[in-house]
Amino acid sequence: MMVIMEGIVTIDKAGRIVIPKEIRDELRLDPGDTLAFASEGGSVTLRPLNANAPLQKERGVWVFRGRKPLSLEDANRIVDEARDQRDRSTLGVSQR
Repeated sequence: MMVIMEGIVTIDKAGRIVIPKEIRDELRLDPGDTLAFASEGGSVTLRPLNANAPLQKERGVWVFRGRKPLSLEDANRIVDEARDQRDRSTLGVSQR
């Protein structure tokens, strides 16, 4: 099951936002990591592009590139989340 975190962030005068620590920890984001963004309609989506992301898509195949081994439960959860995100994108359903 995909856990969706919701919240409110404020854009500062320089156009910056702070990604909450819980999300940074979940996505294994560190200072200096790169995010890709897409905007569609009234939504903005950020996606990590760093080497610290546990799963990365390479030539159409998901490859584990994490720092430490994942449990089978964590690996299944991550794959399920990626599939859910893909399905939502395919169906044109925006995430909250």
